[in-house]
Amino acid sequence: MKLRNVRNTLVAAAAITVLAGLPLQAANHREAPITALDRGADITDVYAFVSYDELQGPDTTPEKVTLILGVDPLLEPANGPTLFPFDPDIRYEIKIDNDHDALADVTFQFRFFTEFQLPTVYTAVAGIEGGAFNPATGDLVVPPKIESFDNPGLNLRQTYTVTMVRATEVEGEDAEIISLTNGDGSPFFAIPGNPGPRTMDYEALFAAATYHLDNGISVLAGTTDDAFYIDLGATFDTANFRTLGSGVPGVLTAAEDAAQENFASDTVSGFAVNSIAIEVPIEMLTSTGEVEPATSPAATIGVWGSTSRRRVTIRRSPWAALNKGPWRQVQRMGNPLINELVIGIGSKDRFSMDQPINDAQFTSFFLDPPIVTIVEALYGGLLAVPSAPRLDLLPLVTYAVPIAATGTPAGPIADLLRLNTGVSATPPADASRLGLLAGDGAGFPNGRRVFDDVVDIVLRVVVGGVLVDPPFSGFAPGVNDMLGDGVNVNDTSYRTEFPYLGSAPDGRNHRHIDPGEEGGGPIS
Repeated sequence: MKLRNVRNTLVAAAAITVLAGLPLQAANHREAPITALDRGADITDVYAFVSYDELQGPDTTPEKVTLILGVDPLLEPANGPTLFPFDPDIRYEIKIDNDHDALADVTFQFRFFTEFQLPTVYTAVAGIEGGAFNPATGDLVVPPKIESFDNPGLNLRQTYTVTMVRATEVEGEDAEIISLTNGDGSPFFAIPGNPGPRTMDYEALFAAATYHLDNGISVLAGTTDDAFYIDLGATFDTANFRTLGSGVPGVLTAAEDAAQENFASDTVSGFAVNSIAIEVPIEMLTSTGEVEPATSPAATIGVWGSTSRRRVTIRRSPWAALNKGPWRQVQRMGNPLINELVIGIGSKDRFSMDQPINDAQFTSFFLDPPIVTIVEALYGGLLAVPSAPRLDLLPLVTYAVPIAATGTPAGPIADLLRLNTGVSATPPADASRLGLLAGDGAGFPNGRRVFDDVVDIVLRVVVGGVLVDPPFSGFAPGVNDMLGDGVNVNDTSYRTEFPYLGSAPDGRNHRHIDPGEEGGGPIS
């Protein structure tokens, strides 16, 4: 895909995804009052991309899509003793719209279950190489190092179920419900938090918890590295971004922009998140049941995630709470940062609990987002922004070029992360963190990969207006097209095969890299 061909519409596509400007937060961490008070149901990120683990030679035909839902933000790895289990009272879902009506046609539901193998032991995990014994009696006191899910040292152990629900087009007919299982009937285990090298072989558990099913689906759930990266500290000091080589805060030089290194602090470094990942053959997701070419209207799907709780919770102290009644949504997320930075705080909870098909009620937030003019004011005239009303920002909340093929039904206004499943994945060595902005057609906002730098993309497209053609009055080359927070890469390497996520930092030896430290960028 040539950059010139996407100039006019990509501004809408990348922009509406986050519609923000300089004050950005880690995708969707703690973005609404309801989830700030219910962190277990707080969705941090949604990723959807054509899998790239089997790209070898000239054949790059898309075969599978990877979908990832992150929840429970900014987990401190050392925060024992329970570490970070999934909430058994929450239903976690990843939903796919494949006929452009903003309603779920395929849903993957995840439910978690907790057991205690050593209920009298004070911590969720305990272990040491070879075990530790009472010197007087010879009795085993500390279990051997945790290297498998059978080890009793994995005291708080979680399993989960995965259910695929297919909607029916026949009114009144029940949806098709398919339970996904291991071929040998064994349960799915969730990866626990990583306390450190004495207690656990985290990598062994990660490998064992990566399940490949007979139908071509793969699943993983557990505590992993938080894939997102951003200078969050500078962001919420009223957009007080670092002054780097350009001499202008929040503006990179060409050399800084091209470098695979950080020039500012990644505030998310050293933190973990709970991740649910599923890789699915494309034909299971499209409306035709086929792998469609990129030029087909049936190739583009819309993806979002949600968390739900039972309608009624009865507190029964000193006994456990009782949850009953129908499920009610707590949060949902499609594109990064829409609820974070577009929706007014008085409407954030309503947005969280409502359905994408009802998003027309939030259209006014998209037409003149005040954050854009705030950023313009902060730069005191050095940075001009496109004028309101921002009608150019609407196409992303419908199915439109450059993501969807020409002729794809636009559908209703809805916050969905749209992915053209017919666009071949870009091999990691050739991929750009700037996605479509750099001509990498498999990157954000055509879906979202774990390494896509959505912060810099959004800054340049939404605030800088780099894809408006011709450039608007006041566009300043070297400023508008070089906006960035100085964080270009994650603190931990990503895997290049499913589930693509990095390993969780360990509680004993992790680091949060701060401003002023090596790799943390300047304080000024």
